[in-house]
Amino acid sequence: MKRIQVEIDDQTAADLVDLVKQINADAGPDPFNSHGPLTVRKLAAMLLEDAGMVINRPGSWEGSNMADVLRCHGYKA
Repeated sequence: MKRIQVEIDDQTAADLVDLVKQINADAGPDPFNSHGPLTVRKLAAMLLEDAGMVINRPGSWEGSNMADVLRCHGYKA
């Protein structure tokens, strides 16, 4: 298992906390999701896993959609 540490600005951190609260609040009493109730750390890990799927599962919806996100940012994936 690898540990990756990143620095983000205070506003982005606050936005992510709000996003996670919103996602968890909208999950309902019996949610169906892949990673359980989210934290910012779990959200980041999930998104990094999806980015890895650009390489290891390029035909999956996660990999192909993450490749689209990267292309939107100007990266060829």
